Order: sequence, then C-alpha cells, then structure tokens
Amino acid sequence: MDWTWLLSASAFAVAMSATPGPNNTMVVASGATYGFARTVPHMLGIAAGFPVMLIVLGTAGLPLLTDPRVHAVLKWVGAAYLLWLAWKIVAAEPDPAVAAAKPGASGRPLGFLQAALFQWVNPKAWIIAAGALATYTAEGQGASPAATLLLALVFGLVAVPCVALWTLVGVGTARVLRSRRAMRLFNLAMAGLLVASLVPVLAE
Repeated sequence: MDWTWLLSASAFAVAMSATPGPNNTMVVASGATYGFARTVPHMLGIAAGFPVMLIVLGTAGLPLLTDPRVHAVLKWVGAAYLLWLAWKIVAAEPDPAVAAAKPGASGRPLGFLQAALFQWVNPKAWIIAAGALATYTAEGQGASPAATLLLALVFGLVAVPCVALWTLVGVGTARVLRSRRAMRLFNLAMAGLLVASLVPVLAE
C-alpha cells in the first residue's frame, strides 16, 4: 500500500466531506429539527451513497463526468430537487418534540435510501467525484479499479464522523434556540444556504 497516496486521499476526503455543502446543510437542519437519532439513517445514506457513486463512475461511468449533456441534465434535476428539499426544511415543524410525536403531520427526516440517491443529483458530489477520480485513480484513459475501491472506502469512513459532527451542530443549535420562532428562523437560514449552494452551479 502506498501510504503517501492514502494520506493524501484521506486529507482530500476530509476536506471535501467536512466543508459546507448540501449534505452538511441538510444534516444540520435535520439534527436541529428531529434530533441525532432520527438523523442517523440520513447520515448513513450519505456515507454509503457517495462511495457507491464513486465506484460506479470509476468502474463503468467515467465518460459521464465529461459529457456536457449529462452535466446539463443533472444540473437542472439537482437544482429542482434541492429547491424541494429547501422547501421541506422551511415547512418542517420547528419544535423537535412535536416533530417526533407527529412525523406524518410535520414531515420526517430524509431516509437512508433517499440520502444515498441524493448524491446523484448533488452538484457538489459530482464535482468531488470528478476531482477525486481524476487525481487519485487515473490510469491512462480509465481508472484503476483497486484505487477506486480504496478511495470509495476512504470516503465512506471519513463521511461518518464528518456528517455526525455537523448533525451535532444542529442538535446543539436546537438546545440554544428554544423558541419556535428562533427555530423557524434557523430553518429558513438553512434553506437559504441550501438554495445559495445552487448559485455557482447554475451560473456556469
């Protein structure tokens, strides 16, 4: 094993997984609204979904990363889905106790499969995947299968503590913002950040 490669790939994975983006914004909002335990499936969906995406793109779908038609479709589909998620954050019940007692009436956190599939329409995920595969798995015109699998494992292991920390930020925020009005404003701010993450993508 090339330990220099592993350390470099791990540092890249931490930097990409820990920085603000749609995934982290959503788990902060979910942690604040639904609590840590109910956000666990969302966190695990992120931790599993992105590595699967890396493996698929690295082993069979690398040309998709350079196809402008694919990028155009994903850009607009992703934008529409992010706007829908932003609306769900705004419309969520701001009182965690009420949200837990009446999930059907006030919405529910993103589930494992939803969070995993979201990676395919997450603009930041595509940017990270393209950079990671090009930098750490390039082998001629294709990608090294072994390096792709190892890179996916690195991202999966790194994602868990990163999204867990962001979820705890949301949980801690909920303990500070005790009023419904304060939580509503917090949810609006999270939704605003989610929408703002679209600006660089749509401005391309």
